[in-house]
Amino acid sequence: MARGGATRERLLDIAEAGVLAKGFAGTSIDEIIAEAEITKSGFFYHFRDKNELARALIQRYLDTEEALLDQVFARARELHEDPLHAFLIGLKLLAEMMADLPNGHPGCLVATSAYAERMFDDKVRELNRQAVVVWRERFLAMLEEIAARHPPREPVELRALADMISGTVEGGIILSKAMREPKLLSEQILLVRTFVRLLFDASA
Repeated sequence: MARGGATRERLLDIAEAGVLAKGFAGTSIDEIIAEAEITKSGFFYHFRDKNELARALIQRYLDTEEALLDQVFARARELHEDPLHAFLIGLKLLAEMMADLPNGHPGCLVATSAYAERMFDDKVRELNRQAVVVWRERFLAMLEEIAARHPPREPVELRALADMISGTVEGGIILSKAMREPKLLSEQILLVRTFVRLLFDASA
């Protein structure tokens, strides 16, 4: 990576750690500059202001999360061709991955920025909204494929179910951090897995 790119990534690493620990309001540009040991002009070379920094942080977080989910659910489809069983395997793999994090999930930048949305411009708020839409569309597409082969045993709005899965994961992150019990996130994912299995698997 070029020197400029490495500096930008270090600034994002420092900013992300600060934001997840103290929120956007509690993380100042001066603090980031001091820890990175660069000049103020060096910081503003990479990020024009805090809005641009927030967009870069959220986009990097989304790219990382999407790559992780792509990997997990692609592996699940390799293990089982049936969409329901592949989805259940994917949720189990995701739960195991979260359980293996020694200090738990570091936190969600989407949730953090949503709570501080008044600090940001419309571009940051729209990026945050799109982040939620991307998760909804990911899970909705899988649920529609499942429902086509395994009709749900109870009436359910698949879009709402997709949102419930996202909400449970996000809530599990908050729950595990508040309780300082990393295993709680994994437990929440496994409960969603059980609910999906009971809803779609006629043999359950």
